[in-house]
Amino acid sequence: MRPRAALTGFPVSTATEISTQPAPANLDAASGLKNRSTSLKTLEWERIHETLAETGFNISETARRLGMHRRTPARKLVKQQVK
Repeated sequence: MRPRAALTGFPVSTATEISTQPAPANLDAASGLKNRSTSLKTLEWERIHETLAETGFNISETARRLGMHRRTPARKLVKQQVK
């Protein structure tokens, strides 16, 4: 089984795999990704919030599941409150 990145859940790729894969169809060199309405920051927040809900809003367990330091989700909670 290939290792997965903690936050995204996507498989981790090596540089060789990345360089030999064709570019995605929705990639335009001049304008970046097309049809992309959410930012990385938004996706990160959604993943943290989803994990917080799964753990009963236990910050330490959320951090463990996401593979980050315990203070990271706590700092992000201060910046953007859960509604």
